[in-house]
Amino acid sequence: MKGAIIGDIIGSRFEWENLKSKDFELFHSTSKFTDDSVLTIAVASAILEQNSYQETIKSYALKYPEAGYGGRFKKWMQEVEGGPYNSWGNGSAMRVSPIAYAFKDLETVLSEAEKSAVVTHNHPEGVKGAQALAHAIFIALNGGSKDEIRAQISSLYGYDLSRTIDAIRPDYKFDVSCQGSVPEAIIAFLESTDFEDAIRIAISIGGDSDTIASMAGALAEAFYKKIPDAIEEQAFALLTEDLLEMTKRFVDKYY
Repeated sequence: MKGAIIGDIIGSRFEWENLKSKDFELFHSTSKFTDDSVLTIAVASAILEQNSYQETIKSYALKYPEAGYGGRFKKWMQEVEGGPYNSWGNGSAMRVSPIAYAFKDLETVLSEAEKSAVVTHNHPEGVKGAQALAHAIFIALNGGSKDEIRAQISSLYGYDLSRTIDAIRPDYKFDVSCQGSVPEAIIAFLESTDFEDAIRIAISIGGDSDTIASMAGALAEAFYKKIPDAIEEQAFALLTEDLLEMTKRFVDKYY
């Protein structure tokens, strides 16, 4: 979960100005948290407080209305009785990481990932993206290897994880679909050597940089088990007091 927030913050300034390089300063005066962080923390809050995903996600979104949501999500969060809108976007996957920490068996993790997705993203690809990332994080948290992650996620979800970042990068364009960004985030992690490297690789392919870095960061944290203190401190200094407090509460209970 922390990795998702940090990846989002580091990637935030590159979402509309892609870099296509691993060579950049991690933090900048324009770095900020976006909807990826807000909704990840909302899912964590729903778990901690045992509230519904729908109510909690909506309440967090309304508290931070300018965090950078997509158009259909904005409409959903403002509707009193707004239902899911059949989205296949990566919003379902970007917010799912707390679930892999909070629930201790894979069946429950996949069930909760679906529940957290379908409040907005009830398209099969939207559900699949959330489940695939949660599943990969669960494998990593439980000591699985990169080869196991690659094999299981490829087999069960049909994502092509045999590609390389060098092959993806030249022609990769902005793609907010699960099917066009979740596999790329997983590949960025698979090619990395540590947490920071995963973030740098994720941003280097371009596209929806904050979300790809958020997803890769969530998986990298679970696998490498360690985020450099300086990186965590700089990122968390950019959170509001209530977002930071909820993050710390979740970490204290489930890490």
